[in-house]
Amino acid sequence: MKIKTLITLIALFIAIAAPAQRGRAQAAQQEGYNFTTVTSLDATSVKNQARTGTCWCFATTSFIESELMRMGKGEFDLSEMFVVRHNYMDRLKDNYLRRGKGNLGPGSLAHDWMRVFANDGIVPDAAYSGLVNGNTAHNHGELQAMLSAIAEIPVKSRNESNEYYSVVNAVLNTYMGEIPESFTYGGKNYTPESFAEELEINPDDYIEITSFSHFPFYTQGLVEVPDNWTHDRMYNVPVDEIVEIMDYALENGYTVNWDGDVSEKGFSHANGVAINPEVTKVEDFSGTDRARFEDMNPAQRLEEVFKFEKPFPEIDVTQEVRQAGYEAFVTTDDHLMHITGMVKDQNGTKYYITKNSWGTERNRFGGYLNMSESYVKAKVIFIMVHKDAVPAPIRAKLGL
Repeated sequence: MKIKTLITLIALFIAIAAPAQRGRAQAAQQEGYNFTTVTSLDATSVKNQARTGTCWCFATTSFIESELMRMGKGEFDLSEMFVVRHNYMDRLKDNYLRRGKGNLGPGSLAHDWMRVFANDGIVPDAAYSGLVNGNTAHNHGELQAMLSAIAEIPVKSRNESNEYYSVVNAVLNTYMGEIPESFTYGGKNYTPESFAEELEINPDDYIEITSFSHFPFYTQGLVEVPDNWTHDRMYNVPVDEIVEIMDYALENGYTVNWDGDVSEKGFSHANGVAINPEVTKVEDFSGTDRARFEDMNPAQRLEEVFKFEKPFPEIDVTQEVRQAGYEAFVTTDDHLMHITGMVKDQNGTKYYITKNSWGTERNRFGGYLNMSESYVKAKVIFIMVHKDAVPAPIRAKLGL
């Protein structure tokens, strides 16, 4: 999934949940944002998607790794690139059947991980890292260009020849390495299919839930984002129930796979926080903060949101507010991340501990950030959760 360039924000002193052993987040105390942990669940170490548009796979892999820990299976480091490679093949086939009008970009959604797992299995990262020739970081720029160029050939000839598939596999082997037909893990021999079977993950147990008003609540509908190239349908609930589901999941030991917009100025991975600032009101400020704020226009206020000595007031997000953002293309499908817990700031405002896939060096919080409830409500596209992580009354409404 292509991530929009993040706008650099002025540095502030904040405290945010920082990843500790096994990916847990602990609260720290400093000026500005002072966070207290509400709940923090097990997660594996932060990974780096590097120069690829594969956040969908990194987030969902992390989500499943947490599910395995929740299930008592232990800690696994599963191969993101095994899933990515199979997904490349699936997209090429889809593009051919759509007569060259498919989406050949690297982005996909969480259900694509589940499809590959169900059809092709999974392997540990140690068995297939997707790195070749001594490379230590992923870079799919040239690979993507090669596949896009090759994809035109069978469309023009109206034939997917054996030679075409040989060329595609040769390109993928060159850039990502050959997929193992079998491997040894923990002293036991596996195929990708038998390894997946032993993990006992049932893709049917995981559902995607969205919140938009252009199709009925408590039905399944199509979310019209480019990366939903398989046109999968998602359960639809009011946005307050998205939050209710997330909170219930986290309070009951289930993590949350989150897809949404990270292009806003209030999203700062570097500073470890994402907020949805209200820049039109001044009544929530006092003293020097209020005097300074009143002299600014809205654009200037937006640039200053992280310079105040306390958490900045945020927008009250209604269903109408988030729908308007989606239909104006202001809320876009940018990025998937893995939510592993909750914290509260000194005002009692709720934030979600969020594990990103941009490595550990791009912020001082080990690759984690905290997203406010207002930000999540405004900018979520969908979540994926285990169906047992949905409160019973909502499950009944959805017919689960």
